[in-house]
Amino acid sequence: MSSKINPFTNVIQNCMAVKPTDSVLIVTDPTRNLLACEFLKAAKEITKKAELISFDSMIENAQEPPKEIGDLLHTSDVCLLITTYSLSHTQARKNACKAGARIASMPGITKDMILRTLSEDYSEIAKTSQKLKKVLETGKKVTITSPGGTNLTLTITNRPVIADTGFFTKPGDFGNLPAGETFLAPIEEKTNGTIIFDGSFAGITLDKPIKIEVKNGLAIKISGGKAAKTLKKLIDRVRPCHKAKIIGELGLGTNKTCKLCPQILEAEKVYGTAHLALGNNFGFGGSNQVSFHSDGIILNPTVTVDKKIIIKNNKILI
Repeated sequence: MSSKINPFTNVIQNCMAVKPTDSVLIVTDPTRNLLACEFLKAAKEITKKAELISFDSMIENAQEPPKEIGDLLHTSDVCLLITTYSLSHTQARKNACKAGARIASMPGITKDMILRTLSEDYSEIAKTSQKLKKVLETGKKVTITSPGGTNLTLTITNRPVIADTGFFTKPGDFGNLPAGETFLAPIEEKTNGTIIFDGSFAGITLDKPIKIEVKNGLAIKISGGKAAKTLKKLIDRVRPCHKAKIIGELGLGTNKTCKLCPQILEAEKVYGTAHLALGNNFGFGGSNQVSFHSDGIILNPTVTVDKKIIIKNNKILI
């Protein structure tokens, strides 16, 4: 670690490219307040216009924050979202980016994760993510199979593709830190087949893999062990419930420094994996707007775009 840049400094100086004239807002909650303060300290070394705000009213991912938080996001140049639950797929975040804010979201971030993954030079990760983006932008259908039993087809025609590179230097830029994925919103009603989440799942410990049967974009059956029951309970409390069952995201991991772990923020970036999310995709090119977004990881996938295999045996083949 001694040869690497301080991760908090790396985020502020390189990933976000903060300038002395920038206003920086760090949004957090009591659980991650100490980590957020380290980012605040790094920001204050560059700009005098840095502040931290903490709130604790969120109970799930994609839940809209209080209005005052949304207003502050909207008027800031740079925002770091260091929270337990994700603000990534909220209208408040989307509106802030439209207004020109550069935003990095870090839901579930831990100190260990910061030390391992945020001291890196993201140049190579960015190159791989951009290569995948070019392939997906011209693709029509994606097929995912896996040794665990996944066999799924998704339609992606004319959907925007986002390369999560780790560099958020232009007005409106948005992504995760740690970064390292390429993702999109598949056409909602055209996903069909079987998903086996056997790597990890957002906020849920996998006692057994979660099996989901998908018909016309909708999860029609969820089975497995305790993890599957927990997921069904989470979905059942969402209104409207059916929107939480829509397959809203396809993502491919590109970060070799990330490892499989319960924290989905890191797990979904693991090189050579695929992940899918149920729920909200309105903020990145989809039409499904709902206060729910949960990702799961598929291990050792074979990913084919049209007839070209782009991921196999944990390797990206482009």
